Amino acid sequence: MAYREDPDLNFLKDMSSADLNDLVECLTKDKHGAPLWTEELTKNDSYKLYYPDHAKYWTFIAAELQCFGANSLATLLRAGKGVLYKEVLTNTCDKLRVKYDKKDNVLKIENKLLGKILDDTLEQMSDSERAEFAKTIGITSLETFTPHALSSAIQLAFKAGGFKSFQLTVIVANAVSRAVLGRGLALAGNAALMRTTALLTGPVGWALTGAWTMVDIAGPAYRVTMPAVIQVALLRKKHQAERDGILKDIEEELNK
Repeated sequence: MAYREDPDLNFLKDMSSADLNDLVECLTKDKHGAPLWTEELTKNDSYKLYYPDHAKYWTFIAAELQCFGANSLATLLRAGKGVLYKEVLTNTCDKLRVKYDKKDNVLKIENKLLGKILDDTLEQMSDSERAEFAKTIGITSLETFTPHALSSAIQLAFKAGGFKSFQLTVIVANAVSRAVLGRGLALAGNAALMRTTALLTGPVGWALTGAWTMVDIAGPAYRVTMPAVIQVALLRKKHQAERDGILKDIEEELNK
């Protein structure tokens, strides 16, 4: 297993070991917490030497994701290298029937994937659950809380970036992790995010998790890459917020 230089994953080198922990969990453990028989990361010498200081072997974490997203024979022919992250992402989108433009950058495609997850969930919610969800994420100007109206507001939030985009990404990442992996994200247990994720303990949370528990994701690879891709999307949002100097503002907003 070797890292294939990837401009869409190189930002992981700037993330802390705590930030990377959930991604490592996605790539190495099943929903019962047992090791995945297909993973190679825990067999890596750097993993054995530095775990849980994930930042010291981030290239092997990225390589694991690239290889999970690739055909095993093709990986062998590429001397153990997988595919670029964008291909992993678009393959996941294709599987989940997410519409995207191949010319879009990965941030836009990730947002479309996140939006599709939320759209499907909104369809499963009752009117009262949608109203509660809208209130939780601070969308209060709508006259009606139909799936279409909320979907349009969510698309605008992702496009604008900042607090609401980050908040929505945390909600999706945590819900998908619960549905597919059987556990929430460690990041979602951070005190700064508890207000956001509190909605996952009631009817809205059941709708968010239930909608994705029923999704048929054929093959073990997709059960790894789908939550891992969403975790990468969350890390990218955090990295951008840190780079733009607004992460502190986001955390303060979440604490209100």
